[in-house]
Formats: sequence, C-alpha cells, structure tokens
Amino acid sequence: MISKNKIKYIRSLELKKNRNKEGKFVAEGFKVVDDLLALQPADLIVATGEWLLGKHFGAETEVIEVTDEELKKVSFLQHPQQVLAVFKQATSGDYSINTSELSLALDGVQDPGNLGTIIRIADWFGITHIYCSQDTADVYNPKVVQATMGSIARVKVEYGDLLGLVESLPADVPVYGTLLDGDNIYQQKLENRGLIVMGNEGKGISPELAKKVNHKLLIPNFPEGRATADSLNVAIATAITCSEFRRNF
Repeated sequence: MISKNKIKYIRSLELKKNRNKEGKFVAEGFKVVDDLLALQPADLIVATGEWLLGKHFGAETEVIEVTDEELKKVSFLQHPQQVLAVFKQATSGDYSINTSELSLALDGVQDPGNLGTIIRIADWFGITHIYCSQDTADVYNPKVVQATMGSIARVKVEYGDLLGLVESLPADVPVYGTLLDGDNIYQQKLENRGLIVMGNEGKGISPELAKKVNHKLLIPNFPEGRATADSLNVAIATAITCSEFRRNF
C-alpha cells in the first residue's frame, strides 16, 4: 500500500520547480526504468508484484508494492505500465563540446514529445551529447522521459548559453544548421564531427545563432517546386539530418 504523502510527493514531481528543488525525476514503464536501473539505483520504486517478482534492490532504494489501481493514482500515464521509479537528476557538466565528436544543439525546442524523440534519435545514431538553450523543454519533464524510451540513460543533455557556446568554438569546428537558405543536404560532404543545430518548432534557429552556422543545410521537398507541407517536424528533420551524417561512416 502507498501512503497519501508518498502519492503527493510523486505527483509533485510533475512540476519543474519541484523536480529542481528535490533534484529528482520520475520514470515509468519497464523499458525506461530498466535502462536507467542499469546505470544508477532508484531512490524509490512503486511497482506491481508481477514486475517485482525475482528482482532485488539495494538498501538505498525504497520499494513499494502496489496494485494496478494504486499505481494509477501516482502514474502520469493514461495506461500505467507496472512500474514507476524516482531517480536522482544527473549533475550538470561544464557545457563544453568535445569537438572531435558529432553533437546536437537544440535552440528553443519546446514540445516535450519532440525533445524526447530527439534524444532517442541521438541515441540511435551514436550521438551522446545534446546542448540545449535555456528555453528548451526540460529533459526531466515526465513526457520527455517517456518519449525517450530509455535513451535518457545514455544521452547527456545539458542546458546553458547556447550562443556563447557556439561562439567559443574554434574556427575549424563545423557548425551545421537546417535553414531555408541552406544547401541541399544530400549533395554535401558532411564531417563526422562538429555541432548540428536544430531550431524551434515554429521559428527555427534564432537569427543570432543562425549567423554562427558556417554550414547551412536544407532538407529539400520532392519534387522541387511542388506545393507541399510548409515544414518538417523538428524531430523528423533531426532524424533525416543525423542519418545523412552517418551514411558514409
């Protein structure tokens, strides 16, 4: 049985201010929770007896067995998936880029589903670091965590002064960005290092940051000149872009 105070505590972590105050976040579902448990212990696990069967946890983890109905009271999902866990947030890094690798930068991506999907895409294409502007959605939003499908355990997401970060890069580091005045991505020689900048869902890359992009890319519609959708979803555009970078490596 789970107490009312524990339910209140878990539900409070839906809000960013409470997550930041506690330094915790919620993960749900066996896939997401199992991937995170492989890297770090949970502070709290609330799960059905079926999920807990045969599992063992250290003394640092509080375990509460619940019924399906009790799990619904704490879950942020419409259809809870046997387990919910509370983890510590990762400590912030120094917000600096390893220029020998390929990294992603997100400029004002605000939809939690998009951010979670982009983290999953980065994981698929072997990109381990994402650098976000301060107005990008919070990585620990429950909707983001769920959309990553466990990739949050393997991709480091940092927040800071994105413009300042790009300005600090050595001149020989390629900074790529998807822009309407860019060159056809399918006709470019793309390096397997540098920074790929993806912009806000409605506004794209901010004008100040766009000036720092030294390799402008365009994902063309087909056939050229045909009336089509105005734009691609930012997560889909990220997937196409990352795929092209990995095509020849």
